[in-house]
Amino acid sequence: MLRLEPQETSIVELKAKVGSLKPFREKLESLNAEYVGTFHQVDTYYEVPQGRLKIRETEGESGAQLVYYERPDVQGPKQSHVFIVELTKPQFMKKFLKSVLRTKAVVDKQRAIYHVVETQVHLDTVKNLGTYVEFEKRIENTPEAIKKAHENLEILMQTLSVKKETLQKGSYCDLVMQKAT
Repeated sequence: MLRLEPQETSIVELKAKVGSLKPFREKLESLNAEYVGTFHQVDTYYEVPQGRLKIRETEGESGAQLVYYERPDVQGPKQSHVFIVELTKPQFMKKFLKSVLRTKAVVDKQRAIYHVVETQVHLDTVKNLGTYVEFEKRIENTPEAIKKAHENLEILMQTLSVKKETLQKGSYCDLVMQKAT
């Protein structure tokens, strides 16, 4: 059920609400960004005392990921501490978590993934929320690496014309919850 090598990593990331993904896709292609693919992902979030816990299922894959992460809810680049466990039997884990935790929200999205300048760029269409651009840069958890990653994401924001006023504080889960109220 669980792969024996869970991952622990630090990421600096940001998310921006955008009107259309087309200009970002065109700009990424003009930068010769590596297109990884487009995926239908469903993230089921659970209520936990701190941080965020979700199961991510990707259409066409038999497994899933159990993801726990902590990060501040601030606008702009922010550091996340992430734990990922690969699940070979996700339905069992979903049944287990449903029996011990309350489901907080379900986020359904189409995600196109690109790699550019050592950064993963996501072009997301999120059901009932709209379109978003997200940057994720994996880093070593050192002050120097964190500072450099923040600087790199700021430069990438300028390169892709992401406006600061479009930056989001929380996760898609938070946005789904806000919309529901």
